[in-house]
Amino acid sequence: MRFPRASGVLLHPTSLPGPHGSGDFGHDARHFVDWLVAGSQRLWQILPLGGIGPGNSPYMSTSAFAGNVLLIDLAELQRQGWLDTADLAPAPGLDAQRVNFDVVVPFRMERLARAAARFAAAATPQQREAYAEFVAAQRSWLDDYALFMALGEANAGRDWCDWAPALAARQPAALAAARAEHGGRIHFWQFCQWAFFRQWLALKAYANERGVEIIGDAPIFIAHQSAEVWAQQDLFELGPDGRPTVVAGVPPDFFSATGQRWGNPLYRWSEHAKDGYAWWVERVRRTFELVDIVRIDHFRGFAGYWEIPASEPTAVQGRWVAGPGHGLEQGLARALGPVPIIAEDLGVITPDVEALRRKFGFPGMRILQFAFVGDASDRYLPHNHEPDTVVYPGTHDNDTVLGWWARASDHERQFARGYFATDGHDMPWTMIRAAMSSVADTAVLPMQDVLALPSECRMNAPGQSEGWWAWRFQWSQVHPWHAGRLAELARFYGRALTAL
Repeated sequence: MRFPRASGVLLHPTSLPGPHGSGDFGHDARHFVDWLVAGSQRLWQILPLGGIGPGNSPYMSTSAFAGNVLLIDLAELQRQGWLDTADLAPAPGLDAQRVNFDVVVPFRMERLARAAARFAAAATPQQREAYAEFVAAQRSWLDDYALFMALGEANAGRDWCDWAPALAARQPAALAAARAEHGGRIHFWQFCQWAFFRQWLALKAYANERGVEIIGDAPIFIAHQSAEVWAQQDLFELGPDGRPTVVAGVPPDFFSATGQRWGNPLYRWSEHAKDGYAWWVERVRRTFELVDIVRIDHFRGFAGYWEIPASEPTAVQGRWVAGPGHGLEQGLARALGPVPIIAEDLGVITPDVEALRRKFGFPGMRILQFAFVGDASDRYLPHNHEPDTVVYPGTHDNDTVLGWWARASDHERQFARGYFATDGHDMPWTMIRAAMSSVADTAVLPMQDVLALPSECRMNAPGQSEGWWAWRFQWSQVHPWHAGRLAELARFYGRALTAL
């Protein structure tokens, strides 16, 4: 599927400014949309909207369908009457520059608990009706999710396979008893999801009304400690004890000499095929209820994936296994028709991966930071780009351009200086201009590079499990010329919200 020529900015909502320790769906999110419009940008790309997992990663969520409740705007809950003004007072230890998860998580969760209790006690009939309609509409995943989260709390966060055997095996009598015992917490988690969806969809509508579309992110794999793995164990490669026998990752590559052992359970694709990949169809359908375009992370896993024995501590000892390929493509096409999806085709890309991407009709990705290791034949160099691609200076997994340039090899520096006819004094905006001028239909620019920020502001470092996902910007760092320059480049290169 060819996308209209456009550009946008990559920024996860947690990185937005705001008074409560991390970005959320409140005032600053709408101000960011307005800033995108001022810069004539048509796209806002985000990371997965699901809850965070180990290492605070949004790629290890407790659900493939639920939203991250830490993104809920507390001020909106106060306007609804479910929090007091005093509840919005920031807690000591909240950081304007980084998300201090040790403080943010308990602070926000405690406020959400107050709001849920006040809603339960004093909601209006109209509010109760809206809540009930949401619960009914999302029942296919929400019931299991809310029970899973309540049981996780009751079991002190232990893996679900370490719960009471009857609960781990989902015996109906045990589930019914658990729903009765934990009714209050089940309501809490359902209320939080209602608040999340209600606020996010209002923010998305605000963006769409101004010509800005949202690019979402769907990790190909999901966490073992998730409602969906617990609820549908037959769809995953698990042993009799419920633990993964093999896990996901990638072999040694540009990012890591020992590869990346993600630890997610792998799919039992033969079971998915039996019903036409119904679980995947539902997942993609639900994702498109939240965003306009979906980036599928690690798309190459549909052609072939790196299978690591669960007993291995790194990703070195693994093997390539064939993925679902055209079977999944046909299942999605039959159920959903053409949908705007971006295939993350980075890493070890073999001809079968490229053939599958083209069969799906999904644009791939080009990363400018990767372009200068070799020679003029490198696929990431702008003169080798193709229209059905999305070009980035770097992604959330890369260093900032400023950080990359500081650490680049002599060969990369010499090549880039000659290629761009520059002395390298302003590489972030040199890369931004290169992305905007590319023939690629879509260009996406990390906010860190728009602001020309150093390595300390990168979002993630693959293979390192702690210390990431915490960067935030402040409006004091953003000047009128940032939007003006983006708008100028968008006009020059045919990506503007309005034509020249």
